[in-house]
Amino acid sequence: MKIATWNVNGIRARGAQLCEWLERDRPDVVCLQELKATPEQVPDACKALEYHVYWHGARAYSGVSLHVSKTLAQSDPVFTHPEFDMETRIVQVALGNLVLASVYVPNGGKDYPAKISFMQRLIAWTRQVHAEGKELVLCGDMNIAHTDMDLHPKERKPGVIGQRPEERALFDDLLGDHLVDVLRTLNPENGELFTWWAPWRNMRQRNIGWRIDYILASKSIAARAQSCVVRAEIGTSDHAPVVMTTA
Repeated sequence: MKIATWNVNGIRARGAQLCEWLERDRPDVVCLQELKATPEQVPDACKALEYHVYWHGARAYSGVSLHVSKTLAQSDPVFTHPEFDMETRIVQVALGNLVLASVYVPNGGKDYPAKISFMQRLIAWTRQVHAEGKELVLCGDMNIAHTDMDLHPKERKPGVIGQRPEERALFDDLLGDHLVDVLRTLNPENGELFTWWAPWRNMRQRNIGWRIDYILASKSIAARAQSCVVRAEIGTSDHAPVVMTTA
């Protein structure tokens, strides 16, 4: 199975790029964030692909989507939202015993307490999913660089939102005993894996960035992961897709 996540930073601006990428790479599951569009504003071409899709967005702000290949689910799956969903930030679907979710954690710049609260409730939800005996793949923009290795040395700024100790402690709790950061587990020594770059001074071309987009998977799924890569060459968003392939 191939599972991908991408903060598109505006689906209307990135619609053609998304279609081209999906047509070429054919991931089985796709999680998008920061749609910045209502479902009615999503380009028609993005709706014509061979996926069951739930668009969960609001005008010009936030928004997530979840795409499941019709080869995985012939009939329409039921997409839902955990009760703590706010500002169209999370959508989930269950395929048998597997729960898939696309999430966009608040940046925290405008309302830091809201970010902390969202993370706390996200942690509680993931624990409940596992307590019910289910497997989970949680994908998205977490807006937290988990460790200094997830930051270019020039971007390490203690105290900046996204790098604060309490945020990283929450990320530790999110992983807990059940979830695995698949990209880091497969690349434990690579300090040049970033998924977001500030859109100025050729930061992307110079690879001076942050790793804030993740695929977190239950240990049983992570153990089957054959690869997990950043597709930095894809698209013109300030984020790059992350793609995990499992046996």
